[in-house]
Amino acid sequence: MENLVFIIGVIGNIISVLMFLSPVGTFRRIVKNQSTEDFDSLPYICTLLNSALWTYYGLIKPGSYLVSTVNGFGVIVEIVYVALFLLFANPKMRKKTAILSGVLNVGILATTLLYAQFLLHGETRINVIGFLSTCLNIVMYSSPLGVLTTVVTTRSVEYMPFLLSFFLFLNGGVWTLYAVLVADWFLGVPNGMGWLLGAVQLVIYAIYRNPSSSKVAIVEDLEQGSQTEPLLPPSSIQ
Repeated sequence: MENLVFIIGVIGNIISVLMFLSPVGTFRRIVKNQSTEDFDSLPYICTLLNSALWTYYGLIKPGSYLVSTVNGFGVIVEIVYVALFLLFANPKMRKKTAILSGVLNVGILATTLLYAQFLLHGETRINVIGFLSTCLNIVMYSSPLGVLTTVVTTRSVEYMPFLLSFFLFLNGGVWTLYAVLVADWFLGVPNGMGWLLGAVQLVIYAIYRNPSSSKVAIVEDLEQGSQTEPLLPPSSIQ
């Protein structure tokens, strides 16, 4: 049983590393174009806070070193992502990223860790951090859905990275299995929801992944509009 738990944990670590690295292509594009375009920083800000709390959780809970190691790696990667947003985002997105990072990844994180370290003890500390990590994990898994409006409006998944959604789906599934084996519901509940939310994101991606279909649909909309509201003849345009 212990061997199985270890193997599943290692697989979870590998998939989590791939999940953390999945946006590399997106950030290569950002650096190349010197712009974050319409990409949103919220998923990376949430993931940074989430990874930091899970790292602490893995350190304070006996036998959870596999949780702390992979999330420690995630902290480093997400700091790089957020820094690139601060460097290449337009003024509005840069301001949003700076404010959210300051509030979530500095203010709330520091307050939580200091409070837990010096005012909480034993199982109480583990339970409080586990509960907070669970809530944030759910937010992290659902944060890519924030671009859903853009996807539906443009009928394009250009700003909804497939690899991120795919590895969120795999990551949620493997860590749910791990949580069941070790009877850790703080891990199980958010990752189970993450598995479901990842599936939803993949369905959305499948619906809107075909650019040609999107173009055809847009052309049809324009044609329908031209039938209901005829264009003025060239001589009438002032």
